[in-house]
Amino acid sequence: MELRAEAIILSIRAHGEHGAIVRAMTEAHGLQAGYVRGGRSRGLRPVLQPANMVLGQWRARTQEQLASLTVELVHSRAPLFTEPLPAAALSWVTGLTSAALPEGQPYPRLHAALDGVLGAIEAAPAARGWGTALVRYELLLLAELGFGLDFEQCAVTGARDDLAFVSPKSGRGVSRGGAVGYEARLLPLPDFVLGGGGAEWEDILAGLQLTGHFLERDVLPGRIGEMLAGRARLIARIKRAVA
Repeated sequence: MELRAEAIILSIRAHGEHGAIVRAMTEAHGLQAGYVRGGRSRGLRPVLQPANMVLGQWRARTQEQLASLTVELVHSRAPLFTEPLPAAALSWVTGLTSAALPEGQPYPRLHAALDGVLGAIEAAPAARGWGTALVRYELLLLAELGFGLDFEQCAVTGARDDLAFVSPKSGRGVSRGGAVGYEARLLPLPDFVLGGGGAEWEDILAGLQLTGHFLERDVLPGRIGEMLAGRARLIARIKRAVA
């Protein structure tokens, strides 16, 4: 197996005394893992950072073998890790993608959306500039993995408009009329999820609450402690930024 492609670095794990196992997302070949010799060296540490774009070359004798990987830096987002809020956002979205996706299966829409979220964080480090993009990315990831939410019509009345809530059990939208008396049991559905455009802080946080519920239940059930701690740090930093 030999593959040469640009890729977004998702995660890096130390392996042995000096090496690292890197998981990165390509557009046409999906998530690819590889062993980088000397990956923990002073020269490669700035390159092997989550969210960086690299040109990778994977080589392996068989499909089952962990490939050896060499990388060239194409674009660095490492400076953003000096800022707490962008660092938390980059760590969460790349870590989520690494944990959720199977290896070797292409997700071109997710690749494009991930690159868009990372670019938005880079262009406007304040969460107001990328919060809605993060929510939409998480909704897309749920859909691509077969856990998409259904906003076609109200689960109670069948109405196709005025959807304002989501059932935490079925993932289906619920209209204001259909939710009467049950609002406290439902998840808010922010307007920007259906209508696009920007959003206020309250709506961004509601969107993250919505996607977080289904990510925890359907995508990360075995890794809640490990993964959702990073998400909790991100949301706490957003709330501090809002205050």
